[in-house]
Amino acid sequence: MLDHGQAPPLTQRPANPLLRRKPVERLVSEAGQGEGGALKRSLTMWQLTMISIGATLGTGIFVVLGEATPIAGPAVWIAFIVAGLTALFSALSYAELAGSIPVSGSSYSYAYATMGELVAWVCGWCLVLEYGVSVAAVAVGWGQYLNELLDGLVGITIPQGFSAPLGEGGYINLPALVVVLLCMVFLLRGAKESARINSIMVAVKIVTLVLFCVIGFMGIKAGNYTPLAPLGVTAISTAASMLFFSYIGFDAASTAGEEAKNPKKDLPRAIMLSLLIVTGLYCLVALVAVGAMPWQEFEGTEAALAQIMENVTGHAFWSIVLAAGAVVAIASVVFAVLYGQTRILFAMSRDGLVPKAFAKVDEKTGTPRINTIIVCLFCAVLAAFIPLGELANATSIGTLFAFALVNAAVVILRYTRPEMNRTFKVALFPVTPILGFAFCAYLMWELPWITWAYFGGWMVAGLVIYFFYGMRRSSLGLSALATAEEPTDK
Repeated sequence: MLDHGQAPPLTQRPANPLLRRKPVERLVSEAGQGEGGALKRSLTMWQLTMISIGATLGTGIFVVLGEATPIAGPAVWIAFIVAGLTALFSALSYAELAGSIPVSGSSYSYAYATMGELVAWVCGWCLVLEYGVSVAAVAVGWGQYLNELLDGLVGITIPQGFSAPLGEGGYINLPALVVVLLCMVFLLRGAKESARINSIMVAVKIVTLVLFCVIGFMGIKAGNYTPLAPLGVTAISTAASMLFFSYIGFDAASTAGEEAKNPKKDLPRAIMLSLLIVTGLYCLVALVAVGAMPWQEFEGTEAALAQIMENVTGHAFWSIVLAAGAVVAIASVVFAVLYGQTRILFAMSRDGLVPKAFAKVDEKTGTPRINTIIVCLFCAVLAAFIPLGELANATSIGTLFAFALVNAAVVILRYTRPEMNRTFKVALFPVTPILGFAFCAYLMWELPWITWAYFGGWMVAGLVIYFFYGMRRSSLGLSALATAEEPTDK
């Protein structure tokens, strides 16, 4: 460990520059510092928890439940538990690293400290895919729920020409464009204001799902739970693989490491608490849903929860309420994921791997203003005009790759820096992170070849950018070069 009066080393310099690692002490010493200003530490543990819940709880329960129930049958709630346990292994690793390295880059920064610059770049590039494309995909889903809400309230819908992109029967997806731009306006107000707005939206969607459970409970029929697994135990595993992606986003709190008031203690708590709350809600909603409607009737039902509300009460009003809750729920996912994307690019920019504009901090609001505008405009255009298709599925493989690296980073850091102060430690080390890595690798292997093809194309593009831009402008590399060129005789 370093003495208090000793400056952190500039770099740990191997012969190969692609393997140069950024010392943990340097990562922490640079925390919060941007171009022309610093990020403000203003987020509490609950606000961090709400950021993770906001990024996770959304389309998964409102859409994927209807797709997974015909596969797993009444045991779909067990599939949610299995998927949650799979996510738990990676969440534990995230919690340990977030408490040890409380910075904005999430798994990108963890990889930089343990596996070197090239692996860190690949991880960061995966996160750009995960966050950027998923924002656009979720924004498109928001437009669909908005149409459902408008139809229920006033009997009109947005014409397809203005609610679908080119190539899908429209000219522009106006709702998707609007929701991203609205989130941009709120994000520019500052981290503290953004956290308050996000907390309100998260509260609305939690209340909506609890309301569904209360009303759906009145329609439960015991016979709907038998047989528990009509399609076999393997069907539960298949559904769990599908439902795992409903948990993507729990790591969002780790992107706020430089804006947390007490990051070493609050980040691990926020990550674990958000996963616990989301898993509990998922299982409760699934249990009520399959009890209130036979599992066979979920086939081909996009808005299963709304249909159950209407069936139980006999009134369309409650399905409108649920649609309104879904609009807020999905908007909060867009909001929280955009926040995470800007903070990851902030960390990569500070390291010189992407242009310095992404690390420029506004003195008044304490936010990376230019970064936020660029990211939001890019995602808005992507959502409004580009048919995402299979590219959206590639976000899954990018996420799993990043999760796998986090599990590997925990093992590496434990052995290379055993003396480091850790406010949270993974239980049953090294079994837990190894299992986390294995689960991620297995789910990646199960993805279709077309997803791998898109992912491969994305990686090739990222490596071209790194070798022609990032590697040459790396702050770590320039520091090492300056040190090597210093005269030896004073």
